[in-house]
Amino acid sequence: MDNQENIIDILKASARDAPSEPGVYIMKNAESRIIYVGKAKNLKNRLKTYFSALKFSPSGTLEGTGDKDKKTVALVKRIHSFETIIVPSEYDALLLENTLIKQHSPKYNISLKDGKTYPLIRITSESFPRIYRTRRVIQDNSLYFGPFPDGQAVTAIIDLIDKLFPLRKCRKMRKNSPCMYYHIKRCMAPCCGKIGKDEYALHIEHVQKLLSGDSDSLIIDLTEKMHEAARALKFEDAAQIRNTIRAIENLSGEDSSVEDLNPENRDYIAWAFEGFLYTFTVFSMRGGKMTGRDLYRTFSAADEQDSLELFITNYYDSAKPPPAKIFFQNFTQRHEDTENMEDNEGEGEKNLNSSSVDSAPQRLCESSLEIFSKWFKEQFDYVPEILAANEKHHNAIMAMAGQNASEDLRKRLKERGAGPALDELARVLNMETRPHRIEGFDISHLDGKYPTASLISFKNGVPDRKNYRHYKLRTVIGKADDYAGVREVVRRRYSALLRDQKELPDLILIDGGIGQVNAAKAILDELGIDCTLASLAEREEEIWLPKAKKPLILERRSDALKVLQHVRDECHRFAVNFNKKLRSKDLFFSVLESVEGIGPKRALIIMKEYESTANIAAADIKDIAERCRISEEAARAVRAVIRLEIDNHKKTVNN
Repeated sequence: MDNQENIIDILKASARDAPSEPGVYIMKNAESRIIYVGKAKNLKNRLKTYFSALKFSPSGTLEGTGDKDKKTVALVKRIHSFETIIVPSEYDALLLENTLIKQHSPKYNISLKDGKTYPLIRITSESFPRIYRTRRVIQDNSLYFGPFPDGQAVTAIIDLIDKLFPLRKCRKMRKNSPCMYYHIKRCMAPCCGKIGKDEYALHIEHVQKLLSGDSDSLIIDLTEKMHEAARALKFEDAAQIRNTIRAIENLSGEDSSVEDLNPENRDYIAWAFEGFLYTFTVFSMRGGKMTGRDLYRTFSAADEQDSLELFITNYYDSAKPPPAKIFFQNFTQRHEDTENMEDNEGEGEKNLNSSSVDSAPQRLCESSLEIFSKWFKEQFDYVPEILAANEKHHNAIMAMAGQNASEDLRKRLKERGAGPALDELARVLNMETRPHRIEGFDISHLDGKYPTASLISFKNGVPDRKNYRHYKLRTVIGKADDYAGVREVVRRRYSALLRDQKELPDLILIDGGIGQVNAAKAILDELGIDCTLASLAEREEEIWLPKAKKPLILERRSDALKVLQHVRDECHRFAVNFNKKLRSKDLFFSVLESVEGIGPKRALIIMKEYESTANIAAADIKDIAERCRISEEAARAVRAVIRLEIDNHKKTVNN
């Protein structure tokens, strides 16, 4: 019983930590065999439902409570682990779920013995093409759109196309007389020469645009026809055209990142790294469908390029040969590369099989290309193309792969914790113990106006948001003096902690350079506080200690530096957001109170209801009046002054 309880506890924790994006979840048993595949709009919420409302009986049997059915409990009893695949939409999740169920035949999924796929819409490659639904893809230059998980939607789309474009219906072209479809105005009778190829091709082009989502011009044309019918008092015709416009707007032929009908075998490789931790993700497209995702975890002291070389030469083998095309994500732009970027632009960015510099991922060096070329040739007797995911659809798949790599890296970082990084930070700053509590400060203002300071707190390397604080600075109003701002906020913060006898931090980090850290040090000495103090200068990421003659420079990959950067960036974000809020509130109130009948209280109500000037400018007058309990005349005036203020601001910015 204890073992199963431990497994359930681990599964519950994993579900709580699952991503909140749409995707597919794959349940596995103790032998790592897939026993169930499911989809979800929100993976975290869906997975949590499996492991909630469970209990163990006195005999050690897992039981469900409440609405938990027996089938779910029977499945949960056999789950030993699960993994998730993040996809862009619930539509993609449905398609991927269908593919994976057919591929793995999980015990607890419905058996799809008929092997049917989701329906498509086909435009044939004939001289006068036909359009109809199908489930089979034939490589004869026909065009296919879909797949469509909803069969009824396909029928509705076909009916709509049939009404808008009376195209050929018959399988074989008749040559003697038009069929009945011509007489009921459902076919233009190309078989009898009633329409030429060029005109017919124009209708096919309109259908292609419609199915591809490029329907704006068609809607404009139909809208004009609807207005013409209304002006001619043909209200039934106008209503029918209106319904057609709505049907086009609701057309549900979505573009999918997990099925694309492209028969070429491809791999999409993305990665994420933090310090020495690397996660590589490979999405495999085979026969136009995504057939799998592999995660490869490694611990590497090598740089990004060398780590990729190591991954490629380990991932592909005789059991898993490379496809004809491999897409790589672009490399992270390193700081040391930016200085000589113009001199080196374009060097080494070559496709393995061509001289084009645009087709390989950004900054994939020539030596790596040569290594890959030689290795692939020796191991598999052919060399796949190495490509960048520049085209929209390829880029969407690559973004999905990158998101999955980042999610796995996030989990690994959480599992590891910040301990090693904090230990490194203690060594760098000559601290006796690990800095469990770090506090960071940042000063924010706009030419001396709205001076504020932010205080953020980290506990064991993790943001401790309940101890975040904002300060409106009192001594630097009307002047830009960061040093004075640092002195004020440090004095206010730590004199209060001393007065209340509360815990002091192990490390204080100031955003800035030697001037800021010395200003803070003077106040700490005045208060008699002996605490490690440092500042981080953003441009060169220099670490300054009090009264130092030169800064500490850490490697960009240093975990200790990443902790300081995290604190500094979080502090900066917190300060800037507060400063913006003060500025926007001030503008918000002054503009609203310029309207007759709108005082401070009513302005506050409007602000709470709409939160921003942009929301007011876009709001309906009746909605403003009802929600803010003012007259429609006042609501109209409120919206007018807000729109005028926005226009004036745009003109000021442009000038």
